[in-house]
Amino acid sequence: MKYWRIQLIGVALLGGPVVLPAATEATGAGAPGYLSDWRKRMRPQVPRGYVCSPAGEPLVIDGKLDEAAWAAAPWTSQFVDIEGDAKPKPRFRTRAKMLWDDTYFYVAAELEEPHVWGTITQHDAVIFQDPDFEVFIDPNGDSHEYYEFEMNALNTGWDLFLPKPYKDGGPALNEWEIPGLKTAVHVRGTLNDPSDVDEAWTVEIAIPWKVLGEHAHRPSPPQPGDQWRVGFSRVQWQTEIKDGKYVKIPGVPENNWIWSPQGVVDMHRPERWGYVQFTRTAPGTVPFVPDVSAPARDALQEVYYAQKDFAKANGRWAGSLDELGLSVKALGGLSPRALTVTADGWHCTVDMAMPGGTTRRWSIRHDSLIREISTP
Repeated sequence: MKYWRIQLIGVALLGGPVVLPAATEATGAGAPGYLSDWRKRMRPQVPRGYVCSPAGEPLVIDGKLDEAAWAAAPWTSQFVDIEGDAKPKPRFRTRAKMLWDDTYFYVAAELEEPHVWGTITQHDAVIFQDPDFEVFIDPNGDSHEYYEFEMNALNTGWDLFLPKPYKDGGPALNEWEIPGLKTAVHVRGTLNDPSDVDEAWTVEIAIPWKVLGEHAHRPSPPQPGDQWRVGFSRVQWQTEIKDGKYVKIPGVPENNWIWSPQGVVDMHRPERWGYVQFTRTAPGTVPFVPDVSAPARDALQEVYYAQKDFAKANGRWAGSLDELGLSVKALGGLSPRALTVTADGWHCTVDMAMPGGTTRRWSIRHDSLIREISTP
């Protein structure tokens, strides 16, 4: 996945410059604006859901997915273009499965491919320069402190930890590692052989809960019913054959095919990743439960992207919804309790009435950190 990290600097505010979040391909020069992109491209992409059942037996991580537990686990919906329906359907099918036990979170994927190839053999290299499969995990759904893992058909891996997204100035901590990680690839065909036609390559990944718990801020392994935010991506390059080798076609960008579409060409929008709901029952026995906080989260994202537009135009953050040109109707009928400019940015809270007469409150701040906070 490409990373766009263009810093925009505004005029002074409260003694210091306004450092606007890094622009992305979708919000660079000539784009209609952050809020417009959110409303037209990102918000319509409803995050996918998946119920993850126990493995029930030891899994051999060999990439073959031939255990009974994998056979019983459902496939995700087929991957789509990262921008959703705005782009053509992928040329080749990609889908994933998940299982878990008290030690590992297991991920498997099948990537149909008539010509399986890979070149990168160095750990922590920029794996997406090859065709790859990528996993993103945000345990508590706050859009911060999330994990990324990429691998190619040679089983070369790249593990990263991001304190916050690139668009909000977050660095990628390349030195972060996953002790105890297990990965494998099985090629149904021949690797790096242009003389024949292949069927697919499958990957199998076992990520220790101990590592995922480092920044989870919640039980790891999860409790039954817990939902974690998870994204999957496949990077695919178009190639031609020259001198008996696969060569990328010059000037043709990569395809990004993912499980839960983002709406823009940027995997680092955790608010659009899918939901994985954990259960200790067999596959098909527990329904997926939609996130009840989704309306509040989307309303706060509306404020977040409007603030980015406002700061880009005015060199400061807005102190009210009126300044942002937002109405309660635009926020899905939810009325923010407070929009407050602070020394280092801003924050906004919103209340949402719940069944049974209770109220729950969520907040977001200038760097996209979103979370539920206690109510009186």
